[in-house]
Amino acid sequence: MSEGLHNLKPSEGSTHRVKRLGRGIGSGHGKTSTRGHKGDKARGQSRQGFEGGQTPLHQRLPLYRGTRHRNPSQFKSVTKKVYALVNLNKLEEAFASGSEVSPEILLSTGVVRDLFAGIKILGDGELTVKLNVKAHKFSASAIAKIEAAGGTTEVVPIRR
Repeated sequence: MSEGLHNLKPSEGSTHRVKRLGRGIGSGHGKTSTRGHKGDKARGQSRQGFEGGQTPLHQRLPLYRGTRHRNPSQFKSVTKKVYALVNLNKLEEAFASGSEVSPEILLSTGVVRDLFAGIKILGDGELTVKLNVKAHKFSASAIAKIEAAGGTTEVVPIRR
């Protein structure tokens, strides 16, 4: 046998003839064309995930990653950060002028009960005392009011 691309053919036994369905009883694959008798599978109509009336796998498995229901509007994020919120009027009541305010001090004085994911200072209320405030987050209005009263703000990293 001479070599050349025009003489290439598959190895012996590596190819199979095509199964021709529905070509008469003599073919061995006539009449029902290897699909059996009746039913969704014979007609090609089973829906995806159908398990013959048994509860499908996607319904048997538990719900994970924030879902309480199968309704996407009921999603509850498992990675959401909840901050302990402190308004300026609380700082006005709890601290004297020139005081240093930090997350640990806020916790020890009882201004907040829990640090959660961190402390966020909000600008609700008026601030007349000069405070040096350290927190994990600040609102823009809180920064403006603290600096207008002569105080300073410092963002501290969240410790895990």
